Amino acid sequence: MELETLALFRNPQVLLLLVLPAALLLWIWTRRTAGVVMPFDNAQNTRNSRWSFAVRAAESLPALLAALAILLLAGPQRWGVPSSKRALTNIQFCVDVSGSMLAKFGEGDRYDAAMAAIDEFLDLRKGDAFGLTFFGNNVLHWVPLTNDASALKCSPPFMRPDRIPSWFGGTEIGKALRACRKELVERQEGDRMIILISDGQSSDLGGGAEETLAAELARDGIVVNTIHIAEFAIPDEIVRIAAITGGQAFKPEDQDGLARIFGEIDAMQRVKLEKTLAESIDDFELFSWIALGALGLLGLSWLGLRCTPW
Repeated sequence: MELETLALFRNPQVLLLLVLPAALLLWIWTRRTAGVVMPFDNAQNTRNSRWSFAVRAAESLPALLAALAILLLAGPQRWGVPSSKRALTNIQFCVDVSGSMLAKFGEGDRYDAAMAAIDEFLDLRKGDAFGLTFFGNNVLHWVPLTNDASALKCSPPFMRPDRIPSWFGGTEIGKALRACRKELVERQEGDRMIILISDGQSSDLGGGAEETLAAELARDGIVVNTIHIAEFAIPDEIVRIAAITGGQAFKPEDQDGLARIFGEIDAMQRVKLEKTLAESIDDFELFSWIALGALGLLGLSWLGLRCTPW
């Protein structure tokens, strides 16, 4: 354990000044006072120990106040209660914008349904970092990983499949996942996850390429959950990538099913809480109250409780 974790004061070196009030207190309680004998007839020279103690106690108050001032200057500290903070999860959305994503799905098309489900998912995962990547035959990182979910919420109108350039069409999931992997490995803190939303077969997977890609993702601690929005079955290559990385492949039947899938993903990737170390907090209250009490007693002692030469 480091030495600073044992300190009770922010500036412990100031405590060396306590030698001065300690020396003053020692002098007050050990000195011998010379009394003056007054020539009263039939008087007896006696000492009143109770009044002597009271006078010495009153004389000690300035030294006590000086000691308390030194303690306050040293910065008394106490340890706060250890708290918990939310462990960060880095989630990269990888959304297909090929022309087939305009096919009808629920009350709208596949693209609108996917973006609406993402919007609801963002509210479930407040505190995480999100990124948004659109892909076809090419890849566009639309929103870098950020804790500000509003950037993603404003994205849907700008990358609709009917607005993108013609050379952006097609489906290359392998290229998109590799691009998302580069984004995630740059984040040193937190878990990593890709949520892939697509409706097509990939032209760059198969022949073992998907297993090589999945091994790279798994090595980097990236979990891939895939959502296949199409009538036909999920491609085997996509299922293998999800399984190797520790994720799952889903196939929603309608808009409600899509929302439930995002709920399942949220349940799979539970919010984690990390214990944080207790922080030192200034603790002046006790010393301040003692100082105020000593100051009040000193004021009362000035009303008459003082040393006289007889």
